[in-house]
Amino acid sequence: MPAQLAVAAEERGFDAIYVPEHTHIPVERDAPHPGTGDASLPDDRYMRTLDPWIALATAAAVTETIHLSTAVALPVQHDPIALAKTIATLDHLSGGRVSICAGFGWNADELTNHNVPFKRRRTVLREYVEAMRALWTQDEASYDGEFISFGPSWAWPKPKGHIPLIIGAEAGPKTIEWIAANADGWMSTPRTDDVVARAGELNQAWQAAGRSGLPIIRALAPNPDLIDEYEAAGVTDAAWGVGGGSEEEAFRIMDEVAERLNL
Repeated sequence: MPAQLAVAAEERGFDAIYVPEHTHIPVERDAPHPGTGDASLPDDRYMRTLDPWIALATAAAVTETIHLSTAVALPVQHDPIALAKTIATLDHLSGGRVSICAGFGWNADELTNHNVPFKRRRTVLREYVEAMRALWTQDEASYDGEFISFGPSWAWPKPKGHIPLIIGAEAGPKTIEWIAANADGWMSTPRTDDVVARAGELNQAWQAAGRSGLPIIRALAPNPDLIDEYEAAGVTDAAWGVGGGSEEEAFRIMDEVAERLNL
């Protein structure tokens, strides 16, 4: 359960807990899974994901310091006004511990059920994030886009501070350009074959876009022996998956990683 995992992760010195999202999985699909290359799924976890924000709320209630995030959430599958309220409420009640790791969405059939045009999903995500940021930062918020529009509105609570948006995806040129223009950073995927090279490309794009500071870069399931190399390349966080098995297996993985990293 997320609450128990969050407590265990906090006790072992980890910085954050991540939970996934799929609202549903259409039984009949044409969209190929990124891992299998066809319509088959690698296992049944996609069918059994909890609502990420409710799951993180249970974790927030029993922890004090651990950060609360997703890997990955799918904001385009929600009404952005309502989602902004949900995320702001969680951040407000948890004392500013929320970040969003979001995906564009690989499952075209799932997106279609939410009336999201698959080829326009990046534009939809950009507009939804801009609209949510308006609601989070403006006393009288408004937004006028192609996929979401609303006039001057009041919306509270406001988040405690800036809620980072990280994009979890394969970092091809289009995705790197999108992140440099619209997000706060990138998380690699289990299929990313060269995190160091992609981190370098993102840093270059970041500077070319005139962004200040450096992007957040999260390496998923990195080789613990290469932590120094990741850090030198600008990787700011490392994340390990513990889902898909028993609670005991999750605790075992956390113990092994914590010992390896001397947490």
